[in-house]
Amino acid sequence: MTDDPTVLVIGGGATGAGVARDLARRGVDVALVDRGGLAGGTSGRSHGLLHSGARYAEADAPGAEECLRENRTLRDIAGECVRETGGLFVRLTGDDPEYFEEKLAACEAVGIETERLDTGEAREAAPGLSDDVAEAFRVPDGVIYPSRLVAANAADAEEHGADVYPHAAVEGIETSDGSVSAVRVGGELNATLEPEYVVNATGAWADRIADLAGVEVGMAPSRGVMVSVEHEGLGPVLNRCRDPDDGDIVVPHDGEVVLGTTSVPVDDPDEYERADWEVERSVEECAAMLPAVADAPTVRTWWGVRPLYAPEETGANRRGISRGFTLIDHGDEGVENLFSVVGGKLTTYREMAEATSDRVCDRLGVDAPCETADEQLPGVDDPAELDALVERYGGANPTDADVVGAADD
Repeated sequence: MTDDPTVLVIGGGATGAGVARDLARRGVDVALVDRGGLAGGTSGRSHGLLHSGARYAEADAPGAEECLRENRTLRDIAGECVRETGGLFVRLTGDDPEYFEEKLAACEAVGIETERLDTGEAREAAPGLSDDVAEAFRVPDGVIYPSRLVAANAADAEEHGADVYPHAAVEGIETSDGSVSAVRVGGELNATLEPEYVVNATGAWADRIADLAGVEVGMAPSRGVMVSVEHEGLGPVLNRCRDPDDGDIVVPHDGEVVLGTTSVPVDDPDEYERADWEVERSVEECAAMLPAVADAPTVRTWWGVRPLYAPEETGANRRGISRGFTLIDHGDEGVENLFSVVGGKLTTYREMAEATSDRVCDRLGVDAPCETADEQLPGVDDPAELDALVERYGGANPTDADVVGAADD
């Protein structure tokens, strides 16, 4: 790099790559940096669920509507980065029937397409379901392959003039006269940049970048385990229809299913305990819906850290923290050209990126519309092309390590 970018985006997960794509398409000179390969943080260490919004419908209707919109958008623009499996919300005989009815009604109120199923219809839709299933309903859930999705966003950003550095950690930030004046970046870039604006899109690590600039964010990260086991022929995503708890989601892959997850507060998103009880509990609880997974061979196990934003959070139970996103303008703290975009979900990364890009473009005086909801991502009709992009930007991550590269086998 010989010139300083107008905007430096720090963090190469889905949101950061989405911001870089959006800004580049609007003609903004942008650079994206990440410390350890794109999607290597939360995005690529998730369960990979493409939310329909049903999980949040009764507790957060606006968040559910956001998920539903972006679910539909990704089906249009992301091709082989997503998989249309459908989903079921399953009530077992010991689960609260009133909660089931509340969830179903809330989904319908939001506009999520549903279909009530009796026990026989549910087992036909998802072979191997427990005999303990009392009833279920369909929703348009799906699966995201985040390594592919993030790589495709980065490639589109580069095609429109962005610079992308997957192995370039931010080492320091200097401020002067109420703004970021310089950002020291190591690794493959090894340069000091002087951008006009900086976007902190580092998710669970957002406090670290903010601290370098002398400002605060207020993250409340929590870890969760995912266990991928051998299992053929599930079909739809399974969601336990009860208040969110450990082990209530089963996500199908080819020849495997991903079981998850737990929610345990962590102080450091890099250094945290990875406890055996989390694995055992997730398998046990998911087996209540799909008994065969209890004894299925484990393929791989990984933990991810949720980028929860809750500046006033002090409690141990973080499941109740909103999964909505927040765009923080650090001008209120005396750093006029720094934004942090935090919270949110993988499904809604594009909308998070659009909101962030809108704000940055407003500051820059750039009057160009967002194109990212209407323009298809590159390579999405060819899994092999997508997987080549993944390798280019750092390789596959745990969520989809069984899928990425399979096109070459």
